[in-house]
Amino acid sequence: MYRPTLLVLSVVAFTTGAQADPLPPDATYRPLPTQPFSEVKRMDEQQKAEVMKRQAALLNERYDLSDRPQPGAMMSGGRKAVQGGARVKLGGGMSWDRLAGLSAEEIRDRDLLPQGFRPLPHVKQATGGQVFPQGQIDAIARLEQRDLRRFDVDLDLPDHLTPEFPPPIFLTTHPELGDVSRGQVLSLRNFYEIMNGIITPVQMEGLRLLLTPFPQEEFNQTEDRKVAEPSMGVACLDCHTNFHTNAAFHLTPDVRPQSARFRLDTTSLRGMFNQQIHGSKRSLRSVEDFTEFEQRTAYFNGDHVSATRKGVHLPDRPNQVAMMAQMQNIIDFPPAPKLDVTGRLIPEKATAQELAGERIFNGKGRCAECHTPPHFLDDRMHDLKLERFYKVGKTVNDQVALPDGPIKTFTLRGIKDSPPYLHDGRLPTLADTVEFFNLVLGLKLTQQEKDALVAYMLTL
Repeated sequence: MYRPTLLVLSVVAFTTGAQADPLPPDATYRPLPTQPFSEVKRMDEQQKAEVMKRQAALLNERYDLSDRPQPGAMMSGGRKAVQGGARVKLGGGMSWDRLAGLSAEEIRDRDLLPQGFRPLPHVKQATGGQVFPQGQIDAIARLEQRDLRRFDVDLDLPDHLTPEFPPPIFLTTHPELGDVSRGQVLSLRNFYEIMNGIITPVQMEGLRLLLTPFPQEEFNQTEDRKVAEPSMGVACLDCHTNFHTNAAFHLTPDVRPQSARFRLDTTSLRGMFNQQIHGSKRSLRSVEDFTEFEQRTAYFNGDHVSATRKGVHLPDRPNQVAMMAQMQNIIDFPPAPKLDVTGRLIPEKATAQELAGERIFNGKGRCAECHTPPHFLDDRMHDLKLERFYKVGKTVNDQVALPDGPIKTFTLRGIKDSPPYLHDGRLPTLADTVEFFNLVLGLKLTQQEKDALVAYMLTL
């Protein structure tokens, strides 16, 4: 049900402590449905056009959403161009250099922080839940006759600002094969044929489980689902198509109340074998922990009560979880032919601009302090304290802008394949990320240095 007012009021009370009585239970738990499915569906469908119109207005206010590829830059599968240029819009009369010359306090007090640098709301914040891109919806409908289309919302980002689809698959166990996906979306229908003779029996069983749908908050058989017909659920690789991101998103399961939950852009599973911290907020320390707990977190928003009511899948730790983890642990990054074994550029293969970008990355840009080669992450969580630049508590499309707190460092290997950027996808291009960190870290980069950083990141 669409109830922005109550939830916004809840978070205001929560943050100020001004309410004497306890908050209602739905400040933490998912409320039980109070109306028949047919009536909720009718109202959701009636509201859908207005919901999408409101989100489109927000995106157009914040971003230049035009289709402007970066010349000569393609994603690793060669199926989609990388988009170029900074797309976050500045306020009237402001320039990036002028903005970077102001103090955080001045930007906050004069409300000058670009709207596109602020938290990005879910397309329907008050309801939340997983939203899939059209490509994944169409592929699973064709391959498995399973419906991933919600009747209340659609994905809000234009296709050219999302990852290539389907993404290629690279294996640590067979680097000589290159992309093993055959240009297909892995599904229960085709995974055995595609992977037989390439992966082990244990990995094959892990893959089968990762492709098996299980009940999820919006995709199940109950009356508060958001899919037209009773659903078998979703699979892990519905969000992580071919073990990469497909721009599907939902809300973090780690924050309450609903209006304070930040949007969570689906992450790539490439390079999991070298990551020691999982979950943007949960700081899980193994792929096994991540795999096991996602059945209650990503699937059910961290609400084990709702999970129990709708039919949670609890994989067996010594067997199923271990096999699912083993499969994830052989997913490699895409080739980076300009990097040596330590993750440094090979001078003979790199351009002068790319080499300049590497020097800035490791020096003035301070990027390598958290994104350390060769895997370009530090297995830590960091707090950028962006709230220095804006007034906390403002409500935009039913999301209350609150401090993000510490978020885990994501790898930059293969980063050109993973738009949009930052944990909630608020930054459409790599050029936007450079402008964002130039401001947040006070780097004072020149335009030439910014362009060099982007050129360098395209080589990773």
